[in-house]
Amino acid sequence: MRRRTLDTLLTAAGFIVATVLLVAGGLLTWANNFVTDNVHSQLADQKITMPSGKAIEDPAIKPYLSQYAGQELTTGAQAKAYADHYILVHMNKASGGKTYEEVSGQFIAMSQDKTADPAAVAELGQLRQTLFMGNTLRGLLLNAYAFGTMGVIAWWGAIAAFIGSGLMFLLSFLGIWHRRTVPVEEEVRIGAGRAAAPAPAVG
Repeated sequence: MRRRTLDTLLTAAGFIVATVLLVAGGLLTWANNFVTDNVHSQLADQKITMPSGKAIEDPAIKPYLSQYAGQELTTGAQAKAYADHYILVHMNKASGGKTYEEVSGQFIAMSQDKTADPAAVAELGQLRQTLFMGNTLRGLLLNAYAFGTMGVIAWWGAIAAFIGSGLMFLLSFLGIWHRRTVPVEEEVRIGAGRAAAPAPAVG
């Protein structure tokens, strides 16, 4: 095979890879913008203000929410902090660390006990409802965080794709330049320059 033919094939392959990476970078950028805009708009529609002041003085809350104090909740990072270090903290305090399923089971059992104190049943029912609402809100917020994280990953993927595309375009143009410097008749010989292996001795 002539060297120019090989250079042409490699250059063409380089341009194809570069184009694919460029398209991938564009799509990943679009994905990032789409996810970021949707997460922002959906969270902003809830009109949640991050707690501040005395509401975050608890040592289990302050280190995670102080940086967002008083801000409107519009990002995935804020959503995770609010869900895991504010809502969950208050849920655990209210239930003594018990989950919704545990409290719900106790409520159902107590509701079926005719000797149970009605006030205690009502109180447990209220706690059950509080935990249900807390879990629902946490789930929505953590979903927003998950999608926001996917948007961030898409952004870094886009940057990597654009860098890769730029490098491949550069190498392809260098391939074109190299092709022009190679003599027309130059051949590529696989294994050229290797010494022939000595023939095995007989007898």
